Amino acid sequence: MPVYFPREIIHAANGLAVGILGGGDKKLILKGDAYYQSYICHMPRSIMELVLDNHFEGFDGFIFPSICDVIRNLSGMFQLLERGSFVKYLDLPQNFKSHIGGEFYIHELQTVLKSVFDINGVSVTPERLNHSISLFNRNRELIHRIYAIRQDFPWRMTAADVYNIVRAGYVIPVEDHNAILEKVIALVIEENGEPLDKIRVLVMGAFCEQPPLGLIRTIEMAGCYIIEDDFLLGSRWIMGNIDTYTADPIKALTDAYLEKSTFSSSVYDVGNPKEVRLLELIKSRNVDGVIFAAPSFCDPALLDHPILQKMCNDRNIRFISFLYSENTGQFKVIKEQVGTFSDSIKLWEEPLQLKK
Repeated sequence: MPVYFPREIIHAANGLAVGILGGGDKKLILKGDAYYQSYICHMPRSIMELVLDNHFEGFDGFIFPSICDVIRNLSGMFQLLERGSFVKYLDLPQNFKSHIGGEFYIHELQTVLKSVFDINGVSVTPERLNHSISLFNRNRELIHRIYAIRQDFPWRMTAADVYNIVRAGYVIPVEDHNAILEKVIALVIEENGEPLDKIRVLVMGAFCEQPPLGLIRTIEMAGCYIIEDDFLLGSRWIMGNIDTYTADPIKALTDAYLEKSTFSSSVYDVGNPKEVRLLELIKSRNVDGVIFAAPSFCDPALLDHPILQKMCNDRNIRFISFLYSENTGQFKVIKEQVGTFSDSIKLWEEPLQLKK
């Protein structure tokens, strides 16, 4: 499931952690609607459609990182349907003290490893796990490098291309994905194309249910370069490298989650407010405005957005807001809204000057 899962532990156990990101706009929902109310997001319904149509045959287990109550209930549906050898709702710690949330998280990871061991009998040694961590460290470094190049030269690669390249890493081995990312970087560091008259934006709110590819293209066609986003957030959740020179790599993974996690509406981080971290991201990426794009009925995102938008108002940061679902097929209204937002900044606004 989206947001974050430490794929390193599955890789070290000789497994492949495959990202399940919903049916998108490719799957017609017929049976999935019967399992959920109409006033929740679309993604769990499409995932139910996928499982009922046997798209997950051959999967050994299913892990649901804690995102919201709906996803907790979705894990319960998988248990009732008896899919896979195990179903685990992975409670990510909401207390970031090492002796509380850290100890809890270690226990959660060990529970997952026990379930995997029961399937394939592979013991995860410190050496194996350190090797896996090093591969995913490299993966995060390469993705960060692509975003850094786009920050300076966004016309060299579309946001949709970046999205597809990063998303590929959710379904293939990390070694293969690293090779792809290295080839991409070798191409985009070379000068190509010409900059267009577009504003630079940050898209916020799509950390879980993914936007359709057409929506990402629509935002850019309407006059924006998407410089930063929270699409596929799990691939960039840990900000920096995880220690690989340790006899206890499980603790290293835990410490990284507690100390190097990005911010998200799915995490309770009262001691490190999201609005402060969003402001830092806006400054570092040098964007002209923010687009708050959240899935319909996404409680975590929609409860946070008023707080984040108030910070933007207080700091004179331009923003707009709209809702989508993963199967949205018509983008005309969104294109007009984003286009108006882009034109208003290009025509009438002074360059963004953030208040201290």
